[in-house]
Amino acid sequence: MVCSTIREILVHSQEQFGDEDAVRYKVGPKKIEAKTYKQLREDSESFSRAVCALREQGSHIAVIGSTSYAWLTAYLGVVNSKSVAVPLDASLPAEELCDLLDRADVTALVLDEGRLDVAEAAREKCPKLKHLISMQKKEHGEGWLSMEQLLRENAGAFHEEPDPDQLCTIMFTSGTTGKSKGVMLTHRNLAENATCLDMKIPPRTVILSVLPIHHAYCLSMDILKAISLGSVICINDSLMRVAKNIKLFQPNMILMVPLMIETFAKKLEEVSMLPAAIVKTQVFGKQFHTICSGGAYLDPAYIDLFNRYGITILQGYGMTECSPVISTTVSWNIRRESVGQLLPNCEAKVVDNELWVRGSSVMQGYYKMPEVTAEPLADGWLRTGDLGYVDEEGFVYLTGRKKNLIITKNGENVSPEELENRLSQERLVQEVLVRENQGVIEAEIYPDYEYAKKKHIHDIRERLQKVIDDYNQSAPVYKRIYSLKVRETEFEKTASRKIKRF
Repeated sequence: MVCSTIREILVHSQEQFGDEDAVRYKVGPKKIEAKTYKQLREDSESFSRAVCALREQGSHIAVIGSTSYAWLTAYLGVVNSKSVAVPLDASLPAEELCDLLDRADVTALVLDEGRLDVAEAAREKCPKLKHLISMQKKEHGEGWLSMEQLLRENAGAFHEEPDPDQLCTIMFTSGTTGKSKGVMLTHRNLAENATCLDMKIPPRTVILSVLPIHHAYCLSMDILKAISLGSVICINDSLMRVAKNIKLFQPNMILMVPLMIETFAKKLEEVSMLPAAIVKTQVFGKQFHTICSGGAYLDPAYIDLFNRYGITILQGYGMTECSPVISTTVSWNIRRESVGQLLPNCEAKVVDNELWVRGSSVMQGYYKMPEVTAEPLADGWLRTGDLGYVDEEGFVYLTGRKKNLIITKNGENVSPEELENRLSQERLVQEVLVRENQGVIEAEIYPDYEYAKKKHIHDIRERLQKVIDDYNQSAPVYKRIYSLKVRETEFEKTASRKIKRF
């Protein structure tokens, strides 16, 4: 069923799966609690009523916190009240969050009290902010409103229907190459993107949500699509406990970014001498069968590796400006080198090797940035900034990022992603960034120090230089790497685990 508003998604699923679990979460090391689809709808509608009671209907309301039932309740309550939700990265410094609150004209903030520093800073730096709503407090007081009390005081049904084309969410980009921008997405943008493709995922599929909740990929696929399918959304409480939580929740599927997949792959390679069935059961459980990959290109070798363990990787491609999915793989039609087939609501063309897309998921623009908006949007087409092509069956193939291109002294164009993907296949390479430096191509590498210790590799630089030399032997002259930089610490990353390139 294709839906045009987020409310349609929630109402439809509640009517189908009312008393079934919608969300499961930990309340202790090995204790799980759950909320049903009926409870999720009731609580979110109560929050919609609370928004109206606070006279904030139609306002911009931010939600800051890690994935939680309270976060989901607040987000759904805000957007279904005809207001605009502004999900923000809870890991950002308080000063940066205050800047985003101000730029997005936020008048109410729903906050996990793990970030009290944000509240303190916002009181001074965000004059438009009128309400602070705590996800934890039981009662109002001390300059705070209690979300729990608001739900009690405003319990009841909410029947107003949002317009599909009204602004629903302002979602800030991760800012891998510069200042983040507030992407304006409507109900139609998000709802149709989440529901337009039947991936033949059965109801009651158990999904472990490990990605940051404020990120478009997580919100769209982990949450909105999962709700539309009647799935069970299990909340991972920490990236440090993913392995333990896999054993606790016993998921069938997980959405990951390539960096996470690569981490799991390296662990699998360490036990490759053991029977695949045993390894899979110990690491993921017998019931686990699918990883959905998005956020960046994934080397096809990883697809082959996980397939040996009976796990299918479905690779997708998208960007926040497209709500976010542009293409995705389905289990019955996988092309190893492709990032999937265009969604039914999306069409694409290639202009000067750059992918352009249009459809119902394309954003309305960047909030209060008309000049910046004009750059990627032209006659309904979105310039993605990605280099690649689309075959006659609608499969998308990526070759690099336009903004990241290295132009050599002799005028040749080199995609750093191509070189990074090649080098990252080496076991010793944990993270890598390729760029131009003083006229030559440089590779900056963060090695896997733990692996080096296990393998008794004493001179890490020497070994990495050999990796570079081996690559250079088969590479064209203009693609050769002439400078190596070895890092002692990880690269700075966005919330979606992409390396920042500036």
